[in-house]
Amino acid sequence: MNEDQPFEKPFSQPCENNKDFIVEHLAQHFSKARRVLEIGSGTGQHAVYFAQQLPHLEWHTADQVEYHEGIIAWMNEFPNSNLHAPIPLSFPQHDLPDLAFDAIFSANTAHIMLRNQVADMMAKISASLPSKGIFCQYGPFLVDGKFSSKSNEEFHHKLIDSGRGGYRDIEELNAWAPALTLRHIHNMPANNLLLVWEK
Repeated sequence: MNEDQPFEKPFSQPCENNKDFIVEHLAQHFSKARRVLEIGSGTGQHAVYFAQQLPHLEWHTADQVEYHEGIIAWMNEFPNSNLHAPIPLSFPQHDLPDLAFDAIFSANTAHIMLRNQVADMMAKISASLPSKGIFCQYGPFLVDGKFSSKSNEEFHHKLIDSGRGGYRDIEELNAWAPALTLRHIHNMPANNLLLVWEK
């Protein structure tokens, strides 16, 4: 990048579209939580919005290092005292940070990551959350091996063709997280789901 050219924040239109729907559920399921780890903070848009809307939470961002500059750019533009700088996190290379978090959030990660990475993430969340800890997982998933729409099925195959992992079945996720119980499945816009796991 040209050093004279200012850094342009990354932007995700889906984040803008889904943030209000997601935060409505997070306000309920994270009502008793105090410290949240966001796995796969991406552009940083969700983090700055959720930290603002849920001021009782300490919101810790985490993602692969190449995304940190964008996350920090959003945090600099929309600073909040309960919003924390990104932590390097990749699976299976890293363990979850030792932050005494009692909740975890992740959006649109399981279908992008490879199968072994998702398995490792679910196992580490299962092991690391404290008793009664909550994991809210947003995105497209298979239910009993079935796609929720033709467009989801087509996108799944495009992901696999591009070297991504593709959609994961909820039963598969459950098998990788033996200490977690799936308490709620919320239907969300654009054929997505919000899975609410509790330890």
